[in-house]
Amino acid sequence: MPSESADRFDPSFAIQLLLEIAQERSLEQLLKTVVERILERPGVVRVRIWLIDRGDLCATCVRRPECPDQSRCLHAVAGGSNLIAPTETAAEYERMVDHFTRIPLGIGPVGQIGATGQQTVLRDLDKNPGELAHVEWLEPERVRGFNGVPIIYKGEVLGVIAVFRRLNVPPEAEVWGRIFADHVAGAIANARAFEEIRRLHSQLEQHNAYLEEEIVEAKAFGQLVGRSAALRHIVSQLDLVAPTDASVLILGETGTGKELVAHEIHRRSRRRDRPLVRVNCASISRELYESEFFGHAKGAFTGAVKERAGRFEAAEGGTLFLDEIGEVPLDLQSKLLRALQDKCYERVGEDRTRRADVRIVAATNRGLKEEVAAGRFREDLYYRLSVFPIQVPPLRERREDISVLAQHFVKLSAKELACPEPRLTRAGALRLEGYDWPGNIRELRNVIERAVILARGGALDFDLPTGQAPPATGGELTGGSREERREFFTDAELRRRERENLLVILERTGWRIKGVNGAAELLGVKPTTLLSRIKAMGLRRAPGAARSTETLP
Repeated sequence: MPSESADRFDPSFAIQLLLEIAQERSLEQLLKTVVERILERPGVVRVRIWLIDRGDLCATCVRRPECPDQSRCLHAVAGGSNLIAPTETAAEYERMVDHFTRIPLGIGPVGQIGATGQQTVLRDLDKNPGELAHVEWLEPERVRGFNGVPIIYKGEVLGVIAVFRRLNVPPEAEVWGRIFADHVAGAIANARAFEEIRRLHSQLEQHNAYLEEEIVEAKAFGQLVGRSAALRHIVSQLDLVAPTDASVLILGETGTGKELVAHEIHRRSRRRDRPLVRVNCASISRELYESEFFGHAKGAFTGAVKERAGRFEAAEGGTLFLDEIGEVPLDLQSKLLRALQDKCYERVGEDRTRRADVRIVAATNRGLKEEVAAGRFREDLYYRLSVFPIQVPPLRERREDISVLAQHFVKLSAKELACPEPRLTRAGALRLEGYDWPGNIRELRNVIERAVILARGGALDFDLPTGQAPPATGGELTGGSREERREFFTDAELRRRERENLLVILERTGWRIKGVNGAAELLGVKPTTLLSRIKAMGLRRAPGAARSTETLP
Protein backbone atom coordinates (compact mmCIF):
# COMPACT_ATOMS: atom_id res chain seq x y z
CA MET A 1 0.00 0.00 0.00
CA PRO A 2 1.45 3.43 -0.93
CA SER A 3 2.51 5.79 1.82
CA GLU A 4 0.97 9.19 2.45
CA SER A 5 4.19 10.87 1.30
CA ALA A 6 4.19 8.96 -2.00
CA ASP A 7 0.58 9.97 -2.55
CA ARG A 8 1.24 13.71 -2.27
CA PHE A 9 -0.24 15.66 -5.10
CA ASP A 10 2.30 16.61 -7.76
CA PRO A 11 1.45 19.93 -9.53
CA SER A 12 4.03 19.31 -12.27
CA PHE A 13 2.26 16.03 -13.08
CA ALA A 14 -1.05 17.87 -13.31
CA ILE A 15 0.38 20.58 -15.57
CA GLN A 16 1.98 18.00 -17.87
CA LEU A 17 -1.33 16.11 -18.05
CA LEU A 18 -3.22 19.31 -18.92
CA LEU A 19 -0.78 20.00 -21.76
CA GLU A 20 -1.21 16.47 -23.09
CA ILE A 21 -4.98 16.51 -23.16
CA ALA A 22 -5.04 19.97 -24.75
CA GLN A 23 -3.33 18.49 -27.83
CA GLU A 24 -5.77 15.62 -28.36
CA ARG A 25 -8.14 15.86 -31.34
CA SER A 26 -9.86 12.50 -30.97
CA LEU A 27 -12.43 12.06 -28.19
CA GLU A 28 -11.61 8.36 -27.82
CA GLN A 29 -7.87 9.02 -27.55
CA LEU A 30 -8.47 11.93 -25.19
CA LEU A 31 -10.45 9.80 -22.73
CA LYS A 32 -7.90 6.97 -23.01
CA THR A 33 -5.05 9.39 -22.20
CA VAL A 34 -6.91 10.79 -19.18
CA VAL A 35 -7.53 7.31 -17.75
CA GLU A 36 -4.00 6.04 -18.38
CA ARG A 37 -2.32 9.09 -16.85
CA ILE A 38 -4.52 9.04 -13.72
CA LEU A 39 -3.81 5.34 -13.25
CA GLU A 40 -0.09 6.19 -13.09
CA ARG A 41 -0.64 7.96 -9.78
CA PRO A 42 0.16 5.90 -6.66
CA GLY A 43 -2.82 4.42 -4.85
CA VAL A 44 -5.32 4.74 -7.70
CA VAL A 45 -7.50 1.62 -7.93
CA ARG A 46 -10.01 2.46 -10.61
CA VAL A 47 -10.85 5.34 -12.94
CA ARG A 48 -14.14 5.62 -14.80
CA ILE A 49 -15.54 8.31 -17.07
CA TRP A 50 -19.21 8.72 -17.99
CA LEU A 51 -20.66 11.21 -20.46
CA ILE A 52 -24.28 12.28 -20.57
CA ASP A 53 -26.12 11.03 -23.65
CA ARG A 54 -29.61 9.96 -24.68
CA GLY A 55 -31.27 6.91 -23.17
CA ASP A 56 -30.46 4.15 -25.63
CA LEU A 57 -30.54 0.88 -23.66
CA CYS A 58 -33.65 1.47 -21.59
CA ALA A 59 -35.36 -1.74 -22.70
CA THR A 60 -32.48 -3.91 -21.44
CA CYS A 61 -30.73 -1.69 -18.87
CA VAL A 62 -30.45 -3.27 -15.40
CA ARG A 63 -30.90 0.20 -13.84
CA ARG A 64 -34.19 0.89 -15.61
CA PRO A 65 -36.42 0.34 -12.54
CA GLU A 66 -34.64 3.09 -10.61
CA CYS A 67 -34.22 5.53 -13.55
CA PRO A 68 -36.36 8.67 -13.11
CA ASP A 69 -35.73 9.99 -16.66
CA GLN A 70 -35.26 7.54 -19.49
CA SER A 71 -34.60 10.29 -22.05
CA ARG A 72 -30.95 10.59 -21.01
CA CYS A 73 -28.41 9.10 -18.61
CA LEU A 74 -24.68 8.69 -17.94
CA HIS A 75 -22.90 6.44 -20.46
CA ALA A 76 -19.64 4.73 -19.41
CA VAL A 77 -17.10 5.70 -22.11
CA ALA A 78 -13.69 4.92 -20.61
CA GLY A 79 -12.12 3.19 -17.59
CA GLY A 80 -9.19 1.26 -16.20
CA SER A 81 -7.98 -0.51 -13.07
CA ASN A 82 -4.89 -1.19 -10.94
CA LEU A 83 -6.11 -4.19 -8.95
CA ILE A 84 -4.12 -5.86 -6.18
CA ALA A 85 -5.41 -9.31 -7.04
CA PRO A 86 -7.76 -9.45 -10.02
CA THR A 87 -9.87 -12.31 -8.63
CA GLU A 88 -13.15 -11.28 -10.23
CA THR A 89 -14.78 -14.12 -12.10
CA ALA A 90 -16.12 -13.52 -15.57
CA ALA A 91 -19.67 -13.50 -14.23
CA GLU A 92 -18.81 -10.96 -11.51
CA TYR A 93 -17.07 -8.70 -14.04
CA GLU A 94 -20.02 -8.84 -16.44
CA ARG A 95 -22.40 -8.03 -13.60
CA MET A 96 -20.27 -5.06 -12.59
CA VAL A 97 -20.05 -3.84 -16.20
CA ASP A 98 -23.80 -4.15 -16.64
CA HIS A 99 -24.41 -2.24 -13.43
CA PHE A 100 -22.16 0.71 -14.31
CA THR A 101 -22.58 0.86 -18.12
CA ARG A 102 -25.51 3.22 -17.70
CA ILE A 103 -26.13 5.26 -14.55
CA PRO A 104 -29.41 7.16 -14.10
CA LEU A 105 -29.03 10.87 -13.40
CA GLY A 106 -29.66 11.59 -9.71
CA ILE A 107 -29.17 7.98 -8.58
CA GLY A 108 -26.13 7.10 -6.45
CA PRO A 109 -23.05 9.30 -5.94
CA VAL A 110 -22.11 9.33 -9.64
CA GLY A 111 -25.68 9.96 -10.78
CA GLN A 112 -26.03 12.84 -8.28
CA ILE A 113 -22.80 14.44 -9.53
CA GLY A 114 -24.13 14.25 -13.12
CA ALA A 115 -27.48 15.73 -12.10
CA THR A 116 -26.26 18.51 -9.79
CA GLY A 117 -22.83 19.36 -11.21
CA GLN A 118 -21.40 19.24 -7.70
CA GLN A 119 -18.11 17.53 -6.85
CA THR A 120 -18.32 14.65 -4.35
CA VAL A 121 -15.34 13.57 -2.22
CA LEU A 122 -15.69 10.55 0.11
CA ARG A 123 -13.07 9.53 2.64
CA ASP A 124 -12.56 6.54 4.98
CA LEU A 125 -14.71 4.25 2.86
CA ASP A 126 -13.09 1.28 4.58
CA LYS A 127 -14.90 2.36 7.75
CA ASN A 128 -18.05 3.90 6.30
CA PRO A 129 -18.77 2.99 2.66
CA GLY A 130 -22.18 4.68 2.81
CA GLU A 131 -23.87 4.75 -0.60
CA LEU A 132 -21.00 2.72 -2.07
CA ALA A 133 -21.61 -0.24 0.20
CA HIS A 134 -23.01 -2.22 -2.74
CA VAL A 135 -19.67 -1.98 -4.60
CA GLU A 136 -18.27 -5.46 -3.93
CA TRP A 137 -14.64 -4.78 -4.80
CA LEU A 138 -14.13 -1.84 -2.40
CA GLU A 139 -13.04 -4.02 0.54
CA PRO A 140 -10.83 -6.50 -1.40
CA GLU A 141 -9.04 -3.61 -3.06
CA ARG A 142 -8.80 -1.64 0.24
CA VAL A 143 -10.41 1.46 -1.24
CA ARG A 144 -10.51 4.42 1.18
CA GLY A 145 -11.09 7.49 -0.98
CA PHE A 146 -13.43 8.50 -3.77
CA ASN A 147 -13.20 11.68 -5.84
CA GLY A 148 -16.13 12.28 -8.22
CA VAL A 149 -15.82 15.41 -10.36
CA PRO A 150 -18.38 16.80 -12.82
CA ILE A 151 -17.17 17.63 -16.33
CA ILE A 152 -18.70 21.04 -17.01
CA TYR A 153 -18.37 23.10 -20.17
CA LYS A 154 -19.96 26.56 -20.39
CA GLY A 155 -22.34 25.74 -17.56
CA GLU A 156 -23.47 22.41 -19.03
CA VAL A 157 -22.64 19.12 -17.31
CA LEU A 158 -21.08 16.83 -19.90
CA GLY A 159 -20.29 13.90 -17.62
CA VAL A 160 -18.43 12.63 -14.56
CA ILE A 161 -14.89 11.47 -13.74
CA ALA A 162 -14.72 9.07 -10.79
CA VAL A 163 -11.43 8.04 -9.13
CA PHE A 164 -11.26 5.29 -6.48
CA ARG A 165 -8.13 5.41 -4.30
CA ARG A 166 -6.45 3.29 -1.60
CA LEU A 167 -5.69 6.47 0.35
CA ASN A 168 -7.94 9.33 1.27
CA VAL A 169 -8.17 12.24 -1.17
CA PRO A 170 -5.77 15.01 -0.07
CA PRO A 171 -7.23 18.56 0.01
CA GLU A 172 -4.98 19.85 -2.80
CA ALA A 173 -6.05 16.93 -5.02
CA GLU A 174 -9.65 17.90 -4.41
CA VAL A 175 -8.98 21.41 -5.72
CA TRP A 176 -6.86 20.25 -8.64
CA GLY A 177 -9.51 17.67 -9.52
CA ARG A 178 -11.93 20.50 -10.20
CA ILE A 179 -9.37 22.38 -12.31
CA PHE A 180 -8.44 19.22 -14.13
CA ALA A 181 -12.08 18.36 -14.90
CA ASP A 182 -12.67 21.84 -16.36
CA HIS A 183 -9.73 21.37 -18.74
CA VAL A 184 -11.01 17.93 -19.69
CA ALA A 185 -14.39 19.51 -20.44
CA GLY A 186 -12.79 22.01 -22.81
CA ALA A 187 -10.73 19.25 -24.42
CA ILE A 188 -13.88 17.13 -24.90
CA ALA A 189 -15.68 20.06 -26.53
CA ASN A 190 -12.71 20.63 -28.84
CA ALA A 191 -12.42 16.94 -29.69
CA ARG A 192 -16.12 16.79 -30.50
CA ALA A 193 -15.78 19.88 -32.66
CA PHE A 194 -12.85 18.33 -34.53
CA GLU A 195 -14.77 15.09 -34.98
CA GLU A 196 -17.73 17.04 -36.33
CA ILE A 197 -15.39 18.87 -38.70
CA ARG A 198 -13.98 15.53 -39.84
CA ARG A 199 -17.48 14.15 -40.29
CA LEU A 200 -18.57 17.18 -42.28
CA HIS A 201 -15.37 17.05 -44.31
CA SER A 202 -15.98 13.41 -45.11
CA GLN A 203 -19.59 14.19 -45.95
CA LEU A 204 -18.45 17.08 -48.14
CA GLU A 205 -15.96 14.83 -49.95
CA GLN A 206 -18.70 12.29 -50.60
CA HIS A 207 -21.04 15.07 -51.69
CA ASN A 208 -18.37 16.52 -53.96
CA ALA A 209 -17.72 13.10 -55.43
CA TYR A 210 -21.45 12.77 -56.08
CA LEU A 211 -21.57 16.25 -57.60
CA GLU A 212 -18.57 15.44 -59.78
CA GLU A 213 -20.42 12.38 -61.03
CA GLU A 214 -23.47 14.59 -61.63
CA ILE A 215 -21.34 17.13 -63.46
CA VAL A 216 -19.68 14.44 -65.55
CA GLU A 217 -23.12 13.11 -66.42
CA ALA A 218 -24.56 16.58 -67.02
CA LYS A 219 -21.57 17.51 -69.17
CA ALA A 220 -21.40 14.15 -70.87
CA PHE A 221 -21.75 15.98 -74.18
CA GLY A 222 -18.98 18.46 -73.29
CA GLN A 223 -19.31 21.41 -75.66
CA LEU A 224 -21.91 19.54 -77.70
CA VAL A 225 -25.18 21.10 -76.60
CA GLY A 226 -28.40 19.16 -77.08
CA ARG A 227 -30.54 16.25 -76.01
CA SER A 228 -31.57 14.51 -79.23
CA ALA A 229 -31.10 10.83 -79.98
CA ALA A 230 -28.81 11.80 -82.86
CA LEU A 231 -26.49 13.67 -80.51
CA ARG A 232 -26.54 10.83 -78.00
CA HIS A 233 -25.47 8.47 -80.79
CA ILE A 234 -22.52 10.74 -81.61
CA VAL A 235 -21.49 10.83 -77.94
CA SER A 236 -21.63 7.04 -77.71
CA GLN A 237 -19.29 6.90 -80.70
CA LEU A 238 -16.95 9.41 -79.05
CA ASP A 239 -16.84 7.28 -75.91
CA LEU A 240 -15.69 4.33 -78.02
CA VAL A 241 -13.05 5.97 -80.20
CA ALA A 242 -11.66 8.83 -78.09
CA PRO A 243 -9.54 6.67 -75.71
CA THR A 244 -7.82 5.05 -78.72
CA ASP A 245 -5.31 6.54 -81.18
CA ALA A 246 -7.39 5.63 -84.21
CA SER A 247 -7.79 8.22 -86.98
CA VAL A 248 -11.27 9.72 -87.11
CA LEU A 249 -13.05 11.24 -90.10
CA ILE A 250 -15.88 13.60 -89.19
CA LEU A 251 -18.47 14.03 -91.96
CA GLY A 252 -21.28 16.52 -92.17
CA GLU A 253 -22.65 19.63 -93.77
CA THR A 254 -21.10 23.04 -93.22
CA GLY A 255 -21.97 24.50 -89.84
CA THR A 256 -22.99 21.26 -88.10
CA GLY A 257 -20.30 21.50 -85.40
CA LYS A 258 -17.64 19.15 -86.73
CA GLU A 259 -14.90 21.13 -85.00
CA LEU A 260 -16.65 20.73 -81.64
CA VAL A 261 -16.74 16.98 -82.19
CA ALA A 262 -12.99 17.05 -82.87
CA HIS A 263 -12.44 18.99 -79.64
CA GLU A 264 -14.47 16.41 -77.72
CA ILE A 265 -12.42 13.55 -79.19
CA HIS A 266 -9.23 15.27 -78.00
CA ARG A 267 -10.68 16.18 -74.60
CA ARG A 268 -11.68 12.57 -73.90
CA SER A 269 -8.40 11.08 -75.15
CA ARG A 270 -5.16 10.24 -73.32
CA ARG A 271 -3.62 13.14 -75.26
CA ARG A 272 -5.88 15.74 -73.64
CA ASP A 273 -2.96 17.35 -71.77
CA ARG A 274 -1.05 17.82 -75.03
CA PRO A 275 -1.88 20.34 -77.78
CA LEU A 276 -4.82 20.19 -80.18
CA VAL A 277 -3.65 21.90 -83.39
CA ARG A 278 -6.16 22.85 -86.10
CA VAL A 279 -5.34 23.25 -89.78
CA ASN A 280 -7.99 24.72 -92.08
CA CYS A 281 -6.99 23.05 -95.30
CA ALA A 282 -9.29 25.31 -97.33
CA SER A 283 -7.46 28.47 -96.27
CA ILE A 284 -3.90 27.41 -97.25
CA SER A 285 -2.50 28.45 -100.60
CA ARG A 286 -1.39 25.56 -102.78
CA GLU A 287 2.29 26.57 -102.60
CA LEU A 288 2.38 26.53 -98.80
CA TYR A 289 0.66 23.21 -98.01
CA GLU A 290 3.85 21.23 -97.49
CA SER A 291 5.46 23.97 -95.40
CA GLU A 292 2.26 24.39 -93.36
CA PHE A 293 2.07 20.68 -92.56
CA PHE A 294 5.76 19.82 -92.13
CA GLY A 295 7.62 23.13 -91.69
CA HIS A 296 10.65 24.37 -93.60
CA ALA A 297 14.35 25.07 -93.20
CA LYS A 298 15.84 28.53 -93.49
CA GLY A 299 16.35 29.43 -97.17
CA ALA A 300 14.25 26.51 -98.42
CA PHE A 301 12.41 28.88 -100.75
CA THR A 302 12.01 32.57 -101.44
CA GLY A 303 10.69 34.22 -98.29
CA ALA A 304 11.90 31.46 -95.93
CA VAL A 305 14.07 33.84 -93.92
CA LYS A 306 14.11 31.54 -90.91
CA GLU A 307 13.28 27.95 -90.08
CA ARG A 308 9.69 27.18 -89.15
CA ALA A 309 8.04 24.24 -87.42
CA GLY A 310 5.01 22.79 -89.18
CA ARG A 311 1.67 21.78 -87.70
CA PHE A 312 2.77 18.15 -87.27
CA GLU A 313 5.64 19.26 -85.07
CA ALA A 314 3.43 21.70 -83.14
CA ALA A 315 0.97 18.89 -82.41
CA GLU A 316 3.68 16.46 -81.20
CA GLY A 317 2.15 14.14 -78.60
CA GLY A 318 -1.28 15.62 -79.18
CA THR A 319 -3.97 15.79 -81.85
CA LEU A 320 -3.85 17.34 -85.32
CA PHE A 321 -7.27 18.39 -86.61
CA LEU A 322 -7.33 18.63 -90.41
CA ASP A 323 -10.47 20.62 -91.18
CA GLU A 324 -11.79 20.54 -94.75
CA ILE A 325 -9.43 17.67 -95.59
CA GLY A 326 -11.05 17.35 -99.01
CA GLU A 327 -9.32 20.59 -100.08
CA VAL A 328 -5.79 19.15 -99.96
CA PRO A 329 -4.34 19.05 -103.49
CA LEU A 330 -4.05 15.57 -104.97
CA ASP A 331 -0.28 15.79 -105.59
CA LEU A 332 0.36 16.56 -101.89
CA GLN A 333 -1.88 13.83 -100.51
CA SER A 334 0.89 11.21 -100.89
CA LYS A 335 3.16 13.10 -98.48
CA LEU A 336 0.32 13.46 -96.03
CA LEU A 337 -0.37 9.72 -96.33
CA ARG A 338 3.29 8.93 -95.54
CA ALA A 339 3.17 11.07 -92.40
CA LEU A 340 0.01 9.24 -91.28
CA GLN A 341 1.17 5.77 -92.24
CA ASP A 342 4.89 5.80 -91.42
CA LYS A 343 4.69 8.42 -88.63
CA CYS A 344 7.58 10.41 -90.12
CA TYR A 345 8.18 13.49 -92.29
CA GLU A 346 10.86 15.98 -93.39
CA ARG A 347 10.75 19.74 -93.32
CA VAL A 348 10.88 21.45 -96.70
CA GLY A 349 14.55 21.96 -97.64
CA GLU A 350 15.82 19.57 -94.95
CA ASP A 351 17.01 15.94 -95.20
CA ARG A 352 16.51 15.05 -91.55
CA THR A 353 13.60 12.68 -90.94
CA ARG A 354 11.45 13.51 -87.94
CA ARG A 355 9.09 11.26 -86.05
CA ALA A 356 5.43 12.24 -85.77
CA ASP A 357 3.64 11.12 -82.61
CA VAL A 358 0.37 12.71 -83.65
CA ARG A 359 -3.23 11.56 -83.73
CA ILE A 360 -5.16 12.63 -86.81
CA VAL A 361 -8.75 13.82 -86.74
CA ALA A 362 -10.05 15.06 -90.09
CA ALA A 363 -13.31 16.68 -91.14
CA THR A 364 -15.01 17.47 -94.41
CA ASN A 365 -18.36 18.53 -95.82
CA ARG A 366 -17.57 16.81 -99.09
CA GLY A 367 -18.55 13.30 -100.08
CA LEU A 368 -15.05 11.81 -100.06
CA LYS A 369 -16.24 8.52 -101.56
CA GLU A 370 -17.47 10.43 -104.57
CA GLU A 371 -14.21 12.39 -104.66
CA VAL A 372 -12.29 9.08 -104.66
CA ALA A 373 -14.47 7.75 -107.49
CA ALA A 374 -13.85 10.94 -109.47
CA GLY A 375 -10.09 10.63 -108.98
CA ARG A 376 -9.80 13.83 -106.91
CA PHE A 377 -8.90 12.13 -103.63
CA ARG A 378 -6.52 9.23 -103.00
CA GLU A 379 -8.31 6.04 -102.04
CA ASP A 380 -5.49 4.88 -99.75
CA LEU A 381 -5.53 8.23 -97.89
CA TYR A 382 -9.31 8.04 -97.56
CA TYR A 383 -9.13 4.62 -95.91
CA ARG A 384 -6.25 5.75 -93.67
CA LEU A 385 -8.30 8.72 -92.47
CA SER A 386 -11.66 6.98 -92.12
CA VAL A 387 -10.66 4.25 -89.69
CA PHE A 388 -13.59 5.48 -87.57
CA PRO A 389 -16.01 7.76 -89.47
CA ILE A 390 -18.52 9.88 -87.53
CA GLN A 391 -21.46 11.41 -89.35
CA VAL A 392 -22.71 14.66 -87.79
CA PRO A 393 -26.40 15.13 -88.72
CA PRO A 394 -27.71 18.50 -89.94
CA LEU A 395 -29.73 20.62 -87.56
CA ARG A 396 -32.99 19.85 -89.36
CA GLU A 397 -32.55 16.25 -88.20
CA ARG A 398 -31.97 17.38 -84.60
CA ARG A 399 -35.04 19.56 -84.04
CA GLU A 400 -35.19 18.56 -80.36
CA ASP A 401 -31.86 20.36 -79.93
CA ILE A 402 -32.86 23.67 -81.51
CA SER A 403 -34.47 25.29 -78.46
CA VAL A 404 -31.66 24.04 -76.20
CA LEU A 405 -29.03 25.40 -78.57
CA ALA A 406 -30.93 28.65 -78.93
CA GLN A 407 -31.06 29.20 -75.17
CA HIS A 408 -27.35 28.38 -74.94
CA PHE A 409 -26.51 30.90 -77.67
CA VAL A 410 -28.75 33.54 -76.09
CA LYS A 411 -26.74 33.41 -72.85
CA LEU A 412 -23.45 33.23 -74.73
CA SER A 413 -24.29 36.09 -77.07
CA ALA A 414 -25.60 38.33 -74.31
CA LYS A 415 -22.33 37.87 -72.43
CA GLU A 416 -20.05 38.30 -75.45
CA LEU A 417 -21.96 41.28 -76.87
CA ALA A 418 -22.40 42.93 -73.45
CA CYS A 419 -26.18 43.08 -74.00
CA PRO A 420 -28.94 42.50 -71.44
CA GLU A 421 -30.07 38.88 -71.67
CA PRO A 422 -33.38 38.72 -73.58
CA ARG A 423 -36.15 36.16 -73.17
CA LEU A 424 -36.69 33.27 -75.56
CA THR A 425 -40.45 32.83 -75.72
CA ARG A 426 -42.24 29.59 -76.52
CA ALA A 427 -43.51 31.14 -79.74
CA GLY A 428 -39.95 32.11 -80.67
CA ALA A 429 -38.69 28.60 -79.95
CA LEU A 430 -41.46 27.08 -82.06
CA ARG A 431 -40.57 29.39 -84.90
CA LEU A 432 -36.92 28.35 -84.71
CA GLU A 433 -37.91 24.69 -84.67
CA GLY A 434 -40.07 25.17 -87.76
CA TYR A 435 -37.18 26.43 -89.90
CA ASP A 436 -34.94 24.04 -91.88
CA TRP A 437 -31.59 25.76 -91.12
CA PRO A 438 -29.62 25.20 -94.33
CA GLY A 439 -26.65 26.86 -92.56
CA ASN A 440 -27.11 24.56 -89.56
CA ILE A 441 -25.76 25.58 -86.13
CA ARG A 442 -23.60 28.36 -87.55
CA GLU A 443 -26.68 29.98 -89.08
CA LEU A 444 -28.65 29.51 -85.85
CA ARG A 445 -25.98 31.32 -83.85
CA ASN A 446 -25.88 34.14 -86.38
CA VAL A 447 -29.66 34.56 -86.14
CA ILE A 448 -29.54 34.47 -82.33
CA GLU A 449 -26.79 37.10 -82.12
CA ARG A 450 -28.73 39.50 -84.36
CA ALA A 451 -31.93 38.92 -82.36
CA VAL A 452 -30.12 39.50 -79.04
CA ILE A 453 -28.86 42.88 -80.28
CA LEU A 454 -32.32 43.93 -81.49
CA ALA A 455 -34.21 42.62 -78.43
CA ARG A 456 -32.58 45.05 -75.96
CA GLY A 457 -33.36 42.72 -73.09
CA GLY A 458 -36.97 42.04 -74.12
CA ALA A 459 -38.50 39.08 -75.93
CA LEU A 460 -36.53 37.72 -78.86
CA ASP A 461 -37.92 38.13 -82.36
CA PHE A 462 -36.38 36.27 -85.28
CA ASP A 463 -36.00 37.41 -88.86
CA LEU A 464 -36.27 34.10 -90.73
CA PRO A 465 -37.04 33.32 -94.38
CA THR A 466 -40.71 32.46 -94.96
CA GLY A 467 -40.39 30.10 -97.90
CA GLN A 468 -41.66 27.05 -96.02
CA ALA A 469 -45.45 26.76 -96.37
CA PRO A 470 -47.58 24.42 -94.22
CA PRO A 471 -49.43 21.59 -95.91
CA ALA A 472 -52.87 22.56 -97.12
CA THR A 473 -56.03 20.95 -98.44
CA GLY A 474 -57.33 23.76 -100.61
CA GLY A 475 -57.64 23.79 -104.40
CA GLU A 476 -54.80 23.63 -106.90
CA LEU A 477 -53.88 25.85 -109.81
CA THR A 478 -54.29 23.94 -113.06
CA GLY A 479 -51.97 23.88 -115.99
CA GLY A 480 -48.26 23.30 -116.21
CA SER A 481 -46.36 20.31 -114.92
CA ARG A 482 -47.13 18.67 -111.59
CA GLU A 483 -43.92 20.13 -110.04
CA GLU A 484 -45.08 23.65 -110.95
CA ARG A 485 -48.46 23.35 -109.21
CA ARG A 486 -48.86 25.22 -105.93
CA GLU A 487 -51.47 24.79 -103.21
CA PHE A 488 -53.56 27.71 -102.06
CA PHE A 489 -56.31 28.71 -99.60
CA THR A 490 -59.37 30.76 -100.37
CA ASP A 491 -59.90 33.88 -98.30
CA ALA A 492 -62.77 32.23 -96.43
CA GLU A 493 -60.62 29.18 -95.70
CA LEU A 494 -57.78 31.37 -94.40
CA ARG A 495 -60.13 33.26 -92.06
CA ARG A 496 -61.70 30.03 -90.81
CA ARG A 497 -58.29 28.53 -90.09
CA GLU A 498 -57.09 31.68 -88.36
CA ARG A 499 -60.21 31.70 -86.17
CA GLU A 500 -59.78 28.01 -85.25
CA ASN A 501 -56.09 28.53 -84.51
CA LEU A 502 -56.85 31.52 -82.29
CA LEU A 503 -59.48 29.57 -80.34
CA VAL A 504 -57.03 26.72 -79.77
CA ILE A 505 -54.43 29.12 -78.37
CA LEU A 506 -56.96 30.94 -76.16
CA GLU A 507 -58.33 27.70 -74.73
CA ARG A 508 -54.82 26.37 -74.11
CA THR A 509 -53.82 29.52 -72.20
CA GLY A 510 -57.12 29.87 -70.32
CA TRP A 511 -57.84 33.05 -72.32
CA ARG A 512 -54.80 34.71 -70.77
CA ILE A 513 -53.64 37.35 -73.22
CA LYS A 514 -50.54 38.89 -71.64
CA GLY A 515 -47.52 37.62 -69.74
CA VAL A 516 -45.17 34.68 -70.04
CA ASN A 517 -46.74 31.85 -72.08
CA GLY A 518 -49.81 33.99 -72.69
CA ALA A 519 -51.69 33.76 -76.00
CA ALA A 520 -49.98 36.85 -77.42
CA GLU A 521 -46.53 35.48 -76.65
CA LEU A 522 -47.31 32.06 -78.13
CA LEU A 523 -48.58 33.67 -81.33
CA GLY A 524 -45.65 36.08 -81.45
CA VAL A 525 -47.82 39.22 -81.61
CA LYS A 526 -48.43 42.20 -79.33
CA PRO A 527 -51.29 41.85 -76.81
CA THR A 528 -53.05 44.88 -78.32
CA THR A 529 -52.90 43.30 -81.79
CA LEU A 530 -54.33 40.06 -80.45
CA LEU A 531 -57.15 41.88 -78.64
CA SER A 532 -58.05 43.65 -81.89
CA ARG A 533 -58.21 40.32 -83.76
CA ILE A 534 -60.37 38.74 -81.06
CA LYS A 535 -62.77 41.66 -81.18
CA ALA A 536 -62.87 41.64 -84.98
CA MET A 537 -63.68 37.92 -85.02
CA GLY A 538 -66.32 38.28 -82.32
CA LEU A 539 -64.70 35.64 -80.09
CA ARG A 540 -65.95 35.32 -76.50
CA ARG A 541 -65.00 32.90 -73.76
CA ALA A 542 -67.54 30.27 -72.75
CA PRO A 543 -69.75 31.23 -69.74
CA GLY A 544 -68.48 29.87 -66.42
CA ALA A 545 -64.95 29.16 -67.72
CA ALA A 546 -62.21 29.56 -65.13
CA ARG A 547 -60.63 33.01 -65.16
CA SER A 548 -56.94 33.75 -65.08
CA THR A 549 -54.99 36.96 -64.57
CA GLU A 550 -54.70 39.18 -67.64
CA THR A 551 -57.71 37.47 -69.29
CA LEU A 552 -60.64 38.71 -71.31
CA PRO A 553 -63.94 39.31 -69.53
